[in-house]
Amino acid sequence: MTDWIESQGGLAGIQKRNDAKAKLLYDAIDSSSGFYHCPVENDSRSLMNVVFRVAGAKGQSAATHPDEAAEKEFGQQAAAAGLVGTAGHRSVGGMRISLYNAVEPEAVEALTSFMREFQRKRG
Repeated sequence: MTDWIESQGGLAGIQKRNDAKAKLLYDAIDSSSGFYHCPVENDSRSLMNVVFRVAGAKGQSAATHPDEAAEKEFGQQAAAAGLVGTAGHRSVGGMRISLYNAVEPEAVEALTSFMREFQRKRG
């Protein structure tokens, strides 16, 4: 593990990598025109566990109209695309994405690409 951390640029490199992964995902959520909504205040958002809700109907906001059926569909389609572990947070509901150190940036890129396509098809 220490060799891997060192190969990533040490702790500073891991921090930079984790910041970039979280930014990529939060940017996808925040730029979705309300289709996705993170119910956590910006200054309290986690770099490791990102939660968000999904809107149900076209033109509705996930902030005011989250849809459990759409979230279930999101999870099923994500799993079919090889993106596992999107099930919701026990107290927030919706979707929960873990961005632990071992999660590769390419996995987050694949997820955000999937999110854009899911929104395009449903939103």
